[in-house]
Amino acid sequence: MSLQELSPELLARTRKVIAVHINYPSRAAQRGRTPEQPSYFLKPASSLALGSAENPGTVERPAGCELLGYEGEIALIIGKSVRRVSPDDAWGHVEWVTASNDLGVYDLRYADKGSNLRSKGGDGFTPVGPGLIPAAAVDPAALRIRTWHNGELVQDDTTADLLFPFARLVADLSQLLTLEEGDIILTGTPAGASVAVPGDVVEVEVTGGELSSGRLATAVVEGTTPFAAFGAQPKSDDTQREEAYGSREAAGLAPLAKPGLDPELKKKLESVATATLSSQLRKRGLNNVSIDGLQATRPDRRVVGLARTLRYVPNREDLFKTHGGGFNAQKRAVESVNEGEILVMEARGEKGTGTVGDILALRAQVRGAAAIITDGGVRDYSAVAGLEIPTYFASRHPAVLGRRHVPWDTDVTIACGGTTVQPGDIIVADSDGILVIPPGIAAELVDECIAQEREEEFIFKMVEQGHSVDGLFPMNAEWRAKYEEWGKEND
Repeated sequence: MSLQELSPELLARTRKVIAVHINYPSRAAQRGRTPEQPSYFLKPASSLALGSAENPGTVERPAGCELLGYEGEIALIIGKSVRRVSPDDAWGHVEWVTASNDLGVYDLRYADKGSNLRSKGGDGFTPVGPGLIPAAAVDPAALRIRTWHNGELVQDDTTADLLFPFARLVADLSQLLTLEEGDIILTGTPAGASVAVPGDVVEVEVTGGELSSGRLATAVVEGTTPFAAFGAQPKSDDTQREEAYGSREAAGLAPLAKPGLDPELKKKLESVATATLSSQLRKRGLNNVSIDGLQATRPDRRVVGLARTLRYVPNREDLFKTHGGGFNAQKRAVESVNEGEILVMEARGEKGTGTVGDILALRAQVRGAAAIITDGGVRDYSAVAGLEIPTYFASRHPAVLGRRHVPWDTDVTIACGGTTVQPGDIIVADSDGILVIPPGIAAELVDECIAQEREEEFIFKMVEQGHSVDGLFPMNAEWRAKYEEWGKEND
């Protein structure tokens, strides 16, 4: 099917270019943050440019800049002006779909105060085209976006599981401003965006079924005119390099030390029983630090890790419609849990539905999570129990979480099994139970636990030899002296 080409005359209609910050789960995972609502920035219409595989456009990397980032995106072109449209009717106001490249220089982000005007508003920084796919001819949830950098495929994703479907973006924007004929919405980029240098060619293509925008091609050239001294000057650092390239590894930077428990502290915590920890916590006035009433798939395991949290709220149908589907809080929690961390869920003790099943438990295991704890139900019990990762739960239940829960938010203070859990708390679990340890006291606490267990080892041996517990448990002065002598002999 021959498609209409995007022409300079059509581009001249554009009064606004609106770009979405994060919209693809792959990009959210790469960035380490997932927005609850879409956020936007404006690009000037003067940044628009054309380009095709047969006749590539050009863009300057400004003189003195190092980090010209490219981001392949799907562009929506408004065909009918609209204000305050509903999500159900919003797609009817989109006339065309095409490819775009949201270019920007990370060297100037510091000067923008969040506006992105200097970093992403330069002339030629928004190539679009070349072909226009009729919006009415495609399913907005079945589009594919691909980007090639010097012929190598670097981005390849679909719109099947966007954080914010296209109709929602149009409806959301229309609540505050009029979307006019010719306005362009850039809908976010998937993972894989990176940096181009002079001499590189970046190509972007959007497809929907058999329809294609064709390849939007942009060649990078070196700018020769330096920035004037009276304005902000380009500057870059390792933080911007990591953001521009997508990762420290891609930017050629040394990896940062992994966050988590100090290895020596973790080793000590693994060596002591929760019963001992509980008694030492009680000495410090901490009596409400146990997660109660749960059973374990791996009761033989001792688990130590830092808490990551997920909160469910009671199901309300309208809220489940907006928060239950797509890349919801439950999936975000699983996709962001790090090696050695423990995902702790607040389910209000509700046993009448599942809060985790085999697929998400497996994903948490693959990501290196140390355990999953929920005071709600578990689905697919046999499969979950067969995994290496321990799961602690209140009940087994076949129903999906939507029966009783809405996945609401992550990394917040929660209640689980009768106690409060904060992100970063230390969780220790064994066959006796599950404890929540404030990280600030953990080092001192575990040292005293080790000392206590050493004393209890001596007491056990003495009782084993036939001694009475009177004066021995707890030890009086006479037995204390014998213990100290025993300690010297057995160090």
